[in-house]
Amino acid sequence: MLRHSPASPLLSLPGAVPAEAPDEGVAAHYGDLFREQRALADGTGFVDLSHRGVITVTGPERLSWLHLLITQHVSELPPGQATEALILSAHGHIEHALYLVDDGETTWMHTEPGNQEALIAYLESMKFFYRVEVADRTDEIAVVHLPAGSITEVPEGVVVRENPHGRDLFLPRADLETFAAGHGPAIGILAMEALRVEAHRPRLGLETDHRTIPHELGWIGTAVHLQKGCYRGQETVARVHNLGKPPRRLVFLHLDGSEVHLPPHGTPVRLASEGEEGRQLGFITTSVRHHELGPIALALVKRNVPVDAQLMAGGTAAAQEVVVEP
Repeated sequence: MLRHSPASPLLSLPGAVPAEAPDEGVAAHYGDLFREQRALADGTGFVDLSHRGVITVTGPERLSWLHLLITQHVSELPPGQATEALILSAHGHIEHALYLVDDGETTWMHTEPGNQEALIAYLESMKFFYRVEVADRTDEIAVVHLPAGSITEVPEGVVVRENPHGRDLFLPRADLETFAAGHGPAIGILAMEALRVEAHRPRLGLETDHRTIPHELGWIGTAVHLQKGCYRGQETVARVHNLGKPPRRLVFLHLDGSEVHLPPHGTPVRLASEGEEGRQLGFITTSVRHHELGPIALALVKRNVPVDAQLMAGGTAAAQEVVVEP
């Protein structure tokens, strides 16, 4: 059973509507979804991600040790440089996604809500004689996201993970309400998800299932470093990259805007020409309402689905854009 973070105190803010799985514990929105999306796209406000798991690794061998376990090259990771990485099974299937930064003394990472215990158990099992310490910091540290372009000042002493999409702050959980009071507006997780789908960025547990490999989602290059070996699942990564193609590919979908309901995660994707009784070619991974694009989605489909094929998500017409080349 997953252990989730404490419910955010920001759920007491005016208009806050609690998010559903997998984002329980924070707000889905604060009363105006499209206004919040526009604010986030304009670089204002912040997103409460205090439901995400937070883990630290300390010790003089932390980076060389992590380098052996994850898909990213981190043995010489400079302080303050953000990166992301995966942990794979022996067969190359994605098990964990990590979002990391090192401050020169400690490696900080956040991961999907409730997944920190399984990740820590794996890391602990791989310590052997390395001089490292792994700690679950979820109960004391909250992740807060500032969008790209934000001019918000970061409180002194707070670790920052800066990337092209914005800045993730590792904020003391006790300071969350004070931060919110001075750095609003608060923006719900649904607005951040809409911009994530627009940017074609995958998320563990939504765009992945038990057999997903990194190539299917476009994670090669961003989370997987191809010039390093020595990690579990590396043989599959190299073989598919050099000799073959992944069995599935991520696509971006423009959904029929006349439909009232969005197709939920897992909705079958089929060829429109075959109708709702046709062969299932994939499934919806995330669907959202975007403030400019209308209803959009990400889906995982079989690699050989023609890139110009009109699709259907359940009973909803869907036009595809290529994310991962077939």
